[in-house]
Amino acid sequence: MTMKSLLMTGALVLSSFSITYAKSYDLVFSSPVKAGAVELKPGSYKLTVKGTTAQFTNVDTDKTYTAPVKIENTGKKHDVTAVDTQNQQIQKIELGGSSTDLEFGE
Repeated sequence: MTMKSLLMTGALVLSSFSITYAKSYDLVFSSPVKAGAVELKPGSYKLTVKGTTAQFTNVDTDKTYTAPVKIENTGKKHDVTAVDTQNQQIQKIELGGSSTDLEFGE
């Protein structure tokens, strides 16, 4: 096995770990909210980010909703996950334990 193929195999293994073990964030909405054009009913959700897409999975029904996001690195680590809404529309989600903000369009 050449060094180049060994490095490519290692990179593939590492990338599959990051896909398999994507970090999720627990969110609870007490009233309906919109993430982009998608309406989320009140309840508990697991949020995962795949590329420029936010996936909200309802914990009770296991139904998944997706919305496009703009990912921004703020340079400052967030202590907790926080959701910023305006008129029941999610504007931004700060991901706890990271310096990442997810910005939602309408």
